[in-house]
Amino acid sequence: MSRVLVTGGAGFIGSHLVDELINKGDEVVVYDNLSSGRLEFLESAILTGKLEFINADLLDLNKLNSAMENIDMVYHLAANPDIRLGTTVTDTDLKQGTIATYNVLESMRLNGCKNIAFSSSSVVYGEAKVMPTPEDYGPLFPISLYGASKLGSEGLISAWVGTFGFKAWIFRFANIIGTRGTHGVIFDFIHKLKKDSSRLEVLGNGLQEKSYMEVIDCSRAMIHVVNNFNENLNYVNLGSSDTCSVSRIADIVVDSTGYSNVSIEFTGGDRGWAGDVPKAMLDVQKLNSSGFKCNFQSDDAVKFTAESLINEIGL
Repeated sequence: MSRVLVTGGAGFIGSHLVDELINKGDEVVVYDNLSSGRLEFLESAILTGKLEFINADLLDLNKLNSAMENIDMVYHLAANPDIRLGTTVTDTDLKQGTIATYNVLESMRLNGCKNIAFSSSSVVYGEAKVMPTPEDYGPLFPISLYGASKLGSEGLISAWVGTFGFKAWIFRFANIIGTRGTHGVIFDFIHKLKKDSSRLEVLGNGLQEKSYMEVIDCSRAMIHVVNNFNENLNYVNLGSSDTCSVSRIADIVVDSTGYSNVSIEFTGGDRGWAGDVPKAMLDVQKLNSSGFKCNFQSDDAVKFTAESLINEIGL
């Protein structure tokens, strides 16, 4: 049993990870400012008596230092959850991403905790010329401020590994979807249809195509990687083995709602917003060869998510 700190643990991905950690017997401290996380996501974890919740911001280094006492392992998931926000408020990812990561690392150093697992992203690869994209692809030139903050955080973590003897696991996520979702394309589509069931606006031309991973698969994969990769610095792509297009997602969501005669309208252009990577597919051989297997590939993950969120949101 370990005492584990999960930053962003009340969020979409974080709350599912908390459930998995408690199920395997760990004591968990969740550190979350609830800017996007929700306490109700932690209801079942709280009932176990193995969860401590701290409502605080990672930019408050004094509170973070206090929370870090007697922690064996940190899963650092807290970040700006909406990649599009960085196009309008340009210091969001700097503060909530890179500076927050520095604070986590420094607090760990001051408290003698040297094990960190970090939720990075496939967007660090930018518009990769090799697909599926392997972990050793480079050079890395992200095209979004969110991607830059993730790559900056990876650099800080590797520096703490080299300078202070830390051990780190870096997860480069595909698009993570599933229950408790609070943002993203499927969430947006459902809310648009709830407002007007006669039409669905799709950003871009619908040809954008990416890998999607179901969130419980993602949570299991994080723990699997920590348990099965033992270098001082470990970095692994987490995703499914295929892709799904935005137009396909629109069809699945419409079909899942049961609405008929929905007009799907594309705004045009090859990407949904500035900084959007139109096509991305991760090489997940490293993950799969270690013995991990996803329960869902992209299409099934999208369908499961659409049905789950429709039930959660209520149509």
